[in-house]
Amino acid sequence: MLAEIKLDDFVKAEVITKLKKYFEDELQQEIGSFDAEFLLDFFSKEVGGYYYNQGLADALKGFESKMEDVGELIYQLEKETG
Repeated sequence: MLAEIKLDDFVKAEVITKLKKYFEDELQQEIGSFDAEFLLDFFSKEVGGYYYNQGLADALKGFESKMEDVGELIYQLEKETG
């Protein structure tokens, strides 16, 4: 079960500011902080899981790559036997 995606208050305020600026610059429409927060909460709930899961998949790929490197290093440490 996916836990609720919760942003730090500072990060949330920064994203809200970016949403407001986007609406003003690209859509020539002003939205207030409440509406921007509502929109952010909607996207977090409905779309955030996709980005979260992609982040996990990317992290797993990085981890698997490093584990291959570790396996190669261990193989290089092996001593010849009889």
